[in-house]
Amino acid sequence: MSHPARSPQGSPPPPGSRFFAPILAGATLRERLVACLGALIGIGLTAFISGLFVKHAPDVPLIAAPVGASALLLFVIPSSPLAQPWSIVMGNTVSALVGVGVAQLVKDPLLASGLGVSLSIAAMSFTRSLHPPGAAVALTAALGGPAVAASGLLFPFVPVALNSLVLVALGIAFHRLSGRAYPHTAPPAPANTHRTQDPPAAARTGFQPTDIDAALEMLDETFDIDRGDLIRLLRQVELQTTARLHGALRCRDIMSRDVVSVGPDEEARRARFLLLDHNIRNLPVVGEDGRLQGSIGLRELADAVGPVGPAMSPAATASPDQPAASLVPSLTDGRTHAVVIVDAERRVLGLITQTDLLAALARTVPAKAETAGA
Repeated sequence: MSHPARSPQGSPPPPGSRFFAPILAGATLRERLVACLGALIGIGLTAFISGLFVKHAPDVPLIAAPVGASALLLFVIPSSPLAQPWSIVMGNTVSALVGVGVAQLVKDPLLASGLGVSLSIAAMSFTRSLHPPGAAVALTAALGGPAVAASGLLFPFVPVALNSLVLVALGIAFHRLSGRAYPHTAPPAPANTHRTQDPPAAARTGFQPTDIDAALEMLDETFDIDRGDLIRLLRQVELQTTARLHGALRCRDIMSRDVVSVGPDEEARRARFLLLDHNIRNLPVVGEDGRLQGSIGLRELADAVGPVGPAMSPAATASPDQPAASLVPSLTDGRTHAVVIVDAERRVLGLITQTDLLAALARTVPAKAETAGA
């Protein structure tokens, strides 16, 4: 008796996934279709543009075969450390140089192939340009063949480096047009904005970078993800878990509704008076149409004169139906003291301060503690 295929977690695959079961986390059918289009355009134009440079050397190949594998990484997983511009260009080029050098010194094809691949991995590792197709480039160069013979000692530069540079340039343009960020840059770690030695508030609880190092050491595996992205992913998992555990608590449930605000033409001294008189840290800046324009606090008002409009800063906002726990990252970043709750047209509905959120979340602790101790 046959049984339906099951996912690694033991649950049946979702309907329609039999012919598309992504093996990469976060992959979707749309992403794959975009990647296919990118590879079509990227490889086609790379061959065309490279051909313009070698049109007077008909024996030189338009494109090196391993560049196709580079296109896969570039368009399918552009956030991978192995798919960044330096890895693609330097990884392919230095590997081709290694392969050509091995071919010149070692005549035995079996030994040359092994040395070419292994030494290219070492060279890419030392130059921080690890790129899997680079090993294929080294193998191609070490074994020789018509493509290498036609280019001679220029093979690492034409077609390999040329192909790589053109492909990366096209990849950057394609990703920008499709709304992706490439080259990929991992977000910086949270910083203490108060210029003290303490870690930022968001980094004092939950897992620590040392926990990630210990976990990686225990697993004893290498993962294709930047360490900064791994930290960001785990922080988001913590946030999602917190929002799920406190999902019943919405922003509308805890927000202050009698919001003290100022207009953009209000004088700075009037804004300072309101902050001190109401013992608050931020004032929403609201236009005549009732829509939120920004936020003003003592930091911005320290040296401000005249209207508050030029001194205001962007305001952190949320919707009334958003889980209250989702405001934790904003209200613990060391800069934001309040989040303005707005509707779809940015009309101010309320305000949630750090105190509001702390008081609301603290109410859930005794109930959970009593449940755990029962």
